[in-house]
Amino acid sequence: MTVKLKSCTLEDLETLQEISIGTFDETFRAQNSPENMSAYLEKAFNLEQLESELSYPSSQFFLVYYDDEVAGYLKLNTNDAQSEEMGNDALEIERIYVKNKFQKLGLGKYLFNMAMEIAMDSGKKKIWLGVWEKNENAIAFYKKLGFVQTGEHSFFMGDEEQTDLIMTMTLHD
Repeated sequence: MTVKLKSCTLEDLETLQEISIGTFDETFRAQNSPENMSAYLEKAFNLEQLESELSYPSSQFFLVYYDDEVAGYLKLNTNDAQSEEMGNDALEIERIYVKNKFQKLGLGKYLFNMAMEIAMDSGKKKIWLGVWEKNENAIAFYKKLGFVQTGEHSFFMGDEEQTDLIMTMTLHD
């Protein structure tokens, strides 16, 4: 088994769209109405939206491959790309998405470690993320890594308002 990380470029746009829709859908479809799921997937992961995010200088995307198959991806935001105002000393992990069939292989931790490395190399003081309050597996994963809940914000799935927990980790030199 080999794990590889690749910085995502505009040439990867369709791959990014496919992995975004696939992982989000398999993770959250059961807990959301088909209408809200379709509305969200169309809004968040259409090619124009992803191209805009991929082209934004304060955002970075990385594809992770497991035995040459795209298994998931990481999206990081700094400065004004962050979805909440956390300051320029913070790095947001907006997405760590891993396909179900690649869960429990250490890929989430691998992507998290990449985020940590980038944050530390950039002199960031904290890493933060938002995670759906009902996504117990992800919350447990982040707590195990050392994140603590520091707030919450609204997330809209179609016309349904949901709550994301804001979890933060302070970095040490």
